[in-house]
Amino acid sequence: MGRVSTAYLLTCAAIGVAAGAALAMGWWLSLALFTMAPFASVAIAGLWVVPPVVALRLLQRPFAGLLVGLISGLVLAPFYTVSAIATTLFWALFPELPFLVTLYRRWPTWLHYVGAAMIGVVYPLLAAQSFDLWSMSPPVLVGFIALCAASCVGGTALAIVIADRLRAAGVARLARRRATV
Repeated sequence: MGRVSTAYLLTCAAIGVAAGAALAMGWWLSLALFTMAPFASVAIAGLWVVPPVVALRLLQRPFAGLLVGLISGLVLAPFYTVSAIATTLFWALFPELPFLVTLYRRWPTWLHYVGAAMIGVVYPLLAAQSFDLWSMSPPVLVGFIALCAASCVGGTALAIVIADRLRAAGVARLARRRATV
């Protein structure tokens, strides 16, 4: 990976802090929806994949998504709990995995969607007890998982648009350079 530049770290920090502010609102909305309508709660699950996908797409550097996840979790922790760090790192891990498998040598767009589909299926299964998934009829269960996956794919599509517009504005130019000192 080599050395990382200050511009890279500051870009990740800016994305992470902005993500923390946005996810704070998403967190409250998700909690409110979870108590009233769990289906609506997973419909916004894609919000949590936006920050790491923006970082990965914009910077195309190893662990950019996890670094942004860590920073956004640190921003959220004082307002929620320390578990916010684990939550944001969990959601940042899956967008990072497809690129890790390629050893960060390839950055095609479709790999972002692979990570989104993975988390969209894995998250409801890991949270099955809190959603009481196993009491649902099979068609409802499939619909629930499909809704979560669609939300994550939609969040990824939004993140790709955001990252591409940031790149067009010149944000990634300095941040992608390696430090020479």
